[in-house]
Amino acid sequence: MVAQKRQQARWNEKLITQKGGPGRRAFIPQQIEVPRAEVVSAWKRQKAAVLPEVSELELVRHIVRLSQMNHGVDVGPYPLGSCTMKYNPKVNERIARFDAFGMMHPDAPDIVQQGNIEVLYRLQEVLKGITGFGGVTVQPAAGAQGEYVGMLITKAYHESRGETKRNKVLVPDTAHGTNPASAAMAGYKVVELPSTENGYVDLEALEAALDDTVAAFMITNPNTLGIFEPHVKEISEKVHKYGALMYLDGANFNGVVGVVKSVDMGFDIQHFNLHKTFSGPHGGGGPGCGPVGVVDHLVEFLPKPLAAYDAENDRYYFDYDLPKSIGRVHGYHGNFGIAIRALAHIYRNGGEGLRKMCEAAVLNANYLMEKVKKIKGFSVPLAEGIPRKHEFIASPVPLMRETGINAGDIAKAILDYGIHSPTVYFPMIVKEALLIEPTEGETKDDLDAIVDALREIAEKAYEDADIIHSMPKLTAKGRLNEYDLAKNPVLSQRQSGD
Repeated sequence: MVAQKRQQARWNEKLITQKGGPGRRAFIPQQIEVPRAEVVSAWKRQKAAVLPEVSELELVRHIVRLSQMNHGVDVGPYPLGSCTMKYNPKVNERIARFDAFGMMHPDAPDIVQQGNIEVLYRLQEVLKGITGFGGVTVQPAAGAQGEYVGMLITKAYHESRGETKRNKVLVPDTAHGTNPASAAMAGYKVVELPSTENGYVDLEALEAALDDTVAAFMITNPNTLGIFEPHVKEISEKVHKYGALMYLDGANFNGVVGVVKSVDMGFDIQHFNLHKTFSGPHGGGGPGCGPVGVVDHLVEFLPKPLAAYDAENDRYYFDYDLPKSIGRVHGYHGNFGIAIRALAHIYRNGGEGLRKMCEAAVLNANYLMEKVKKIKGFSVPLAEGIPRKHEFIASPVPLMRETGINAGDIAKAILDYGIHSPTVYFPMIVKEALLIEPTEGETKDDLDAIVDALREIAEKAYEDADIIHSMPKLTAKGRLNEYDLAKNPVLSQRQSGD
């Protein structure tokens, strides 16, 4: 099959600051009286800010043109491994925009925002049900902040027991890159553990690293190779034997959600990525939301307040009565817009639907993996013959050795086919890694289109590598000089001379 290419829109679009003219305006809201506030003189501008003056039509056309020059999940496949860039159902967007939710001020009294608190409470409850945890906070603003919160809870728990010498966190080399950073931010020394040739945790290395100075073991399961850790129960038992906690990075939760509960694997703490697993907008469409769930004996350390329900008086409220809490970690109560999208997604799917969602994601990943590894010049390293979960790693090392085309070249070339690049060069334990995650939303036709694109790129590389080195050619912007980008970056409009 011949791979189909996609010509991206190319507008000679000026910066918004170069558009418009004096006196042009978009929508002018009704004037309201706002009390003037005195500003400290040191903070006052010496001259007025130069802001663009454009009409509404100019503004709309500018934004639409920019959108046409970008790739997005609504445009084509977005197999960004470990980031789970899945389709964002439009019904969830509509729900999140209901004025009754969106216009509610978070400082309003509890009695006024009963509906909003109920949403957060229900989300806490369904996440508890999905995982088996005893408590959940929805405050963290993203997965990385959820990791940090989990580490703060770990520290608070051990300190409450007088175990202050626990200063190490163990992290496998297949973990997400933010895990070591989160542990270090919480004051822990990070100890990396190697993987076996099958991508599993090395149990002997784990046993050797465990002692009474270890606070927690952070693991991503399925890991960044897309492999489920078969010894997870044994690992949990070993870690718990030394009094440490088991932390689950939930970024890859799409590979197990609805199939296995986190507590049944032996985990004590887990963060969720609502913007990944439960279809909230990701990246520029965010912000994210990284709730944290914990087992019963850690609930008292969760950030406060928690959304709660008073059955006797039939009212929802924010519970601040958590004397051992690590304290608030968000200005208000989390990124509510993502929380309500996730709750809507969970309710519309139900338990059976979430399981089917996971099964479809796993099926898509394995179908794609089997097709890709048959392309000349590609391989699927590590764990030969072991099925993956929601994602897998392909490596073009054979192609690179024979043609000079590497993972970065492939990531750029595939843009000409209307497909977003997979994650490249991560995890670093795989040379020339292409981390591919199709999600459950892609059809067989979409998956075949990815395979066709990769096959055609490889064939062209063997014919004439310069063709691939010059791609992409059909995108709004072509390939940039990476040396200049690194050594002579243009960081502002003024610097560019425009």
